[in-house]
Amino acid sequence: MGFGDLKTPGGIKVLNDFLADKSYIEGWVPSQADVAVFDAIPSAPSTVQCHALRWYNHIKSFQNQKGSLPGVKKPLGQYGPSGVEDNTAADSKDDDDDMDLFGSDDEEDAEAERLKEERIAAYAAKKSKKPTLIAKSSILLDVKPWDDETDMAKLEECVRSISMDGLLWGQSKLVPVGYGIKKLQIGCVVEDDKVGTDQLEEQITAFEDYVQSMDVAAFNKI
Repeated sequence: MGFGDLKTPGGIKVLNDFLADKSYIEGWVPSQADVAVFDAIPSAPSTVQCHALRWYNHIKSFQNQKGSLPGVKKPLGQYGPSGVEDNTAADSKDDDDDMDLFGSDDEEDAEAERLKEERIAAYAAKKSKKPTLIAKSSILLDVKPWDDETDMAKLEECVRSISMDGLLWGQSKLVPVGYGIKKLQIGCVVEDDKVGTDQLEEQITAFEDYVQSMDVAAFNKI
C-alpha cells in the first residue's frame, strides 16, 4: 500500500491516478491524511497530472489550519492504493525498533483520539441528515485559453477534474472569440455556502499551461 516515492514522477503519477475519482486521500473532507501526503511532495505537480495538481492546490489553501484538520497522521505508506512499493517502509521499521516498552501508551492515546474523531464525524454526519434548505446557484463560466494552439479538450478535462463538495459540472461548448481562438463556456451548479466563484477561479487558473483567464458569464440563484 502507498504511493511509492512522491519525490519522483512515478510516485506523482500513482497519486494522480488515485485521485481521478476522489477529492481527498481519505473520506469526504480534508484530513491529516491529506496533510501527510501533501508534506511528502516537494513541489506542485505538473499540469499533465491534473488530478494531483487540483488536489494539491486545494489542500494548499488549508496550510494555515492544517494542524486543526481531523484525523491522526499515520506513516505515509499507510495511504494510497495497494500493491505499490513504499520506500518509507524501512524507515518505519527502524522507528519501531527504537521504541521502548512504554510505546504502547502512545498507541493507546492515538487510538483513543481516533475513536473520538470517529464519534465526532458520526455525530456530524447524523446531524447533517436533517432536512435543511440549501441555497444553490447556477453559474456559467467563460474559460479563455492562451491562443488557438491550446488543446481545448485537455483544458476542459482539467476544469472538470476540479471536485468540491457542493459543486456539480454541467454542459459545455466552445465559443469563437476571434482570430481562430475559442473559449470554453461551461455551466455548473454550486451550493452557495460551500463553493464560491473565487474558489473556482483560483483552481481553474492554476492550470496555467492552458488557461489565460476565467470570467463569470452568468450567475442565477436557484
